[in-house]
Amino acid sequence: MERKFTKNDNGFVCANCDTLVEPLGYTSRDHCPNCLVSIHIDHNPGDRANDCKGLLIPISVSYNNNKGYVITYKCQKCGQLHNNKMAEDDNFDTLLKVMNGTYNYENYKK
Repeated sequence: MERKFTKNDNGFVCANCDTLVEPLGYTSRDHCPNCLVSIHIDHNPGDRANDCKGLLIPISVSYNNNKGYVITYKCQKCGQLHNNKMAEDDNFDTLLKVMNGTYNYENYKK
C-alpha cells in the first residue's frame, strides 16, 4: 500500500492537555507540542480517514540523520504503533522525558 501525504495543517485543542495548538505552517500538524499526545485519525499522513480516534501516546524517541528526532506512538485504543517526526516547536523537555522513560501523559491533563 502506497503511503500518500495530504497536507492538513489545521489548529486544534489537544484532547489530552487542552492546549490550543496552532498550525505549523510547513507540514501537517498532528500532535500537541506541549504533551506530544496525538489522536489516531490518519491512515496516511493528513488524510484524517481513520475511525479509531484513540489517543496516541509517545512511548519512545529515536534519532534519524535524515529526519531528526522521530517519536514512536502507541494507540491506547487499538495498540497500533505510529512514527512521526518531531515538530520545530515541540517541547524538548517533554521529548527528553519520553527518551529517558519518565514521561507520563497524565501529568499534562488539565
